[in-house]
Amino acid sequence: MKVIVVGAGIVGAACAFHAVSAGLDVTVLDRGPVGAGTTSRGEGNILLSDKEPGPELELARLSRTLWDEAGEQLGSDSLELEAKGGLVVAGSPEALTALHAFAERQSAAGVRTVRVDRPADLEPHSAPGLPGGVHYPQDAQVQPVLAAAALLRAAVRGGARLHAGEAAAAVTGAGGRITGVRTADGTVLAADAVVNAAGTWGGEVGRRLGAPVEILPRRGFVLVTEPLPPMIRHKVYSADYVANVAADGEGLETSCVVEGTRAGTILIGASRERVGFDTTMNPAVVAVLAAQACRLFPFLRDVHLIRAYRGFRPYCPDHLPVVGPDPRVPGVLHACGHEGAGIGLAPGTGALVTAHLLGRPWRGADPAAHTGLLPDRFLTTGGVPT
Repeated sequence: MKVIVVGAGIVGAACAFHAVSAGLDVTVLDRGPVGAGTTSRGEGNILLSDKEPGPELELARLSRTLWDEAGEQLGSDSLELEAKGGLVVAGSPEALTALHAFAERQSAAGVRTVRVDRPADLEPHSAPGLPGGVHYPQDAQVQPVLAAAALLRAAVRGGARLHAGEAAAAVTGAGGRITGVRTADGTVLAADAVVNAAGTWGGEVGRRLGAPVEILPRRGFVLVTEPLPPMIRHKVYSADYVANVAADGEGLETSCVVEGTRAGTILIGASRERVGFDTTMNPAVVAVLAAQACRLFPFLRDVHLIRAYRGFRPYCPDHLPVVGPDPRVPGVLHACGHEGAGIGLAPGTGALVTAHLLGRPWRGADPAAHTGLLPDRFLTTGGVPT
């Protein structure tokens, strides 16, 4: 089977990696360099801690296992894979009660959770007086661009072809089935299936393939400090982060997210706002994120920021990714709309896409657990995206 993957970010790389591993003939197209879009603007989070029980959490659990397998196969250093664990902290007794209830639901769904009475026991430099939190030992981190490059290198070693600088439009045959794509220079590449893994541009690529899906951009900022000795041991974030991720408002949403990197820098987030594809730097957002981080880790007041970057998270209206075959155009599969969770969910997405291509369940994965991610959830009886 010939498969074209449109998108050379972390999700497209994972789709190519798993498809090649299954013996499929794979070509990856991207109009830019590897990992140059949303992948290069992320923190590299691999999280179970922020997901409600349901199809996204099941995808995250599958992905967590597959990240470990990728680390063993490709070398953890090539991914900068760190099983550092996460710590979610509450700022008030009421928030702690809600966090405990959330963690209990996750625990019932198979996530390892540990209540923490004194966050300072896990993070000695955190603010005194925090009422408590929950430790998530399974949370981890990778360096996103390195991870995408490593997965694609492995796919190329397995026979995949990578073409950068190539936009794509559909070529269809009898019965409306896709038979390939036409690149910007008019070249037609034949394919039995095309995977839309175009991230924030997944809506546009879906439209070009005749299978539009509603993928919208949500701008986010990340701050980077000067390199420091190890000061923060886990990914640490405030309990309101989960609510902010799920919020539907168009205004600015911010919550405190702080973690160290292997290079010694500290990454600070997270903001979300619906401003289209506006890339304008907003100093007010930077100031809010810095203030929140300093309240959680007071030592940061004396630390210099060296830069702030921003990018777009591709989200769907129901805040779930779109993974699987599109019923409107045979041969088109979607693998996009992961919002800020694409790094963590990439391996599971690649595995599920490969399973759909092969027409059989992924090993050890319950197909019923992932039906909520299929694109047909967005279709009305008339076949038009809602």
